[in-house]
Amino acid sequence: MDNEAVEQADEPNYVAGPWWTDLGTWGAIALIAFGGIATAWVFFRLPGTPQEPASGYHGAAKLIAIGVVTAGCTLMSRRRGQPTTIENTNEQEHA
Repeated sequence: MDNEAVEQADEPNYVAGPWWTDLGTWGAIALIAFGGIATAWVFFRLPGTPQEPASGYHGAAKLIAIGVVTAGCTLMSRRRGQPTTIENTNEQEHA
């Protein structure tokens, strides 16, 4: 291991994880949009498109998939943090 990896692991705020863990909802939406733009770029064969279109579509699909999963996880964690109205009604009836 190099010294940089050891220094990062010793920092108190260092969390090992994928690069997309801190994106949040807007970051996920941006990834989905960027994946859509990349798909259109490959479809219209604009400059910079790979020779094999399947590899371009594969990269765009990975961006969209990461964006969808990140958005879903972020929204589900927010939803779990808030009590539902049915639970509130049941609590009021028992009181």
